[in-house]
Amino acid sequence: MTGPAAVQTNIAEAEGSHAPGADAGLVEALAALVGRDNVLTGEEDRRAYAHDRLPFANFRARSGRLAGVMPRLAVRPGSTEEVAAIVRHARQHAIQLIPFGNGSGVLGGAIPLAHEVMVDLRRLDKIISVDPQNAMVTVEAGMNGAEFEAALNAEGFTCGHLPQSIEISTVGGWVACRGGGQASSRYGKIEDIVLGLKAVLPDGRLLEVRPLARRSVGPSIRDLMVGGEGAFGIITEVTLRIWKKPEVERGVVLAFPSLEAAWETARLIMQAELRPTIARLYDAAESAERTQGLEAFATRPILGIFAFSGTEPMVSAEEEMSLVIAKAQGAVVAPDGPFHHWKENRYVAYSQKWQAAGYYNDTIEVTGNWSAIPGMYAAMEAAVRAIYPNIHFGAHWSHIYPEGACQYMTIRLPPMPEAEALPLHAGLWEAIQSLTLDHGGSIAHHHGVGVFRNPWLARELGVGLDILQAIKDTLDPGNLMNPGKLGLRPAAGAVDVRRGG
Repeated sequence: MTGPAAVQTNIAEAEGSHAPGADAGLVEALAALVGRDNVLTGEEDRRAYAHDRLPFANFRARSGRLAGVMPRLAVRPGSTEEVAAIVRHARQHAIQLIPFGNGSGVLGGAIPLAHEVMVDLRRLDKIISVDPQNAMVTVEAGMNGAEFEAALNAEGFTCGHLPQSIEISTVGGWVACRGGGQASSRYGKIEDIVLGLKAVLPDGRLLEVRPLARRSVGPSIRDLMVGGEGAFGIITEVTLRIWKKPEVERGVVLAFPSLEAAWETARLIMQAELRPTIARLYDAAESAERTQGLEAFATRPILGIFAFSGTEPMVSAEEEMSLVIAKAQGAVVAPDGPFHHWKENRYVAYSQKWQAAGYYNDTIEVTGNWSAIPGMYAAMEAAVRAIYPNIHFGAHWSHIYPEGACQYMTIRLPPMPEAEALPLHAGLWEAIQSLTLDHGGSIAHHHGVGVFRNPWLARELGVGLDILQAIKDTLDPGNLMNPGKLGLRPAAGAVDVRRGG
């Protein structure tokens, strides 16, 4: 059974009274490994692990329901060795596990589907070493992102990975979902920053990828974990590149005559080998929200925000060269208020405000090449308005590369009965993800797959999904590590979190 009826059935089964509790033997065994205080069995404690920030789960929570099921319990290891001991016990007794950072993911990657045991990694929260000579830092996976960056800043460094979720996410979570930070046009995404890692494999063995400049010893084992979302192992430690904290930062606000002019500017800047720290372009809907009262945007309605940082004279050179490119596309420099407003609010998530008010607010980020973005954007806007004419639809491009960019879209339906909204929500996801693939793009840029993008993984990866499943079957023959995520085979008896349509 799939669709709304399946969702209703699964939600009913997810209530706490229906979730199996942990038997005393399991609690005792785990307590022997990590201490009794670090084995959480109470219903309130378990409910805190029953969801992440998947918007669909938030919609369901408004009526007091879950999108998945209650976990069996949560266990909080304090070291890599304790994680390995938990995994070995789980394999011996066929217990399914889900690694949990801070639950900041928005695709359901940490949602239990089969009453799994949650492995909370937040006690692994320390920087192990900072190595200025080799420009790298080694940190435990459960460390809070904002605390990590602040500690590096105090030493005069930055890791360059600054996601909107930095205050509510963990370093290991960044790696597990192959995340992207707001400064990706300068420093790259997390896969460009990770040099090495340690992870516990599904049989309890420790995988160590030593941090080196480069290597040529076959396919990258590191990349099986970077983006693996806990399906192939539990990351416990990562080594990342670091950079000197910028001495200078300057923001520039530009008003463009059209989206085409803004896209062309971004393409030419990146292909000129310039590295703006921040590069953000907004469509007409999102530009209007941010530029009210600014005269420059009366005739040039598209907002661009750029920032350049580092040391002189490089900062001035990159800024000057970028402005020459932008002005050739008809842009003018505008007052810098939108830059300062963005910077002051860069880590604020607006979705929850709308969701708390009863709206059906969601975001979808995809990747397209420069040649495809204009047609992809136009097709998506037309498709979502055909589904619901009065929908709020806005887009911005905040991660740019020589080949293309991430297109980050906000869709918002007004308050209405859930039975009406969820099929519309499902249709919007289907339209946007399918059109992405129609235009040769990728259905995810930095939020990962979780469970919500499962329906499109076979089309995205083709035979590659078969390869991932074969690796999964070999490493994890019992399908015990975060089953049913990343487009891989679910656990027997798992609920099917769908989009309500």
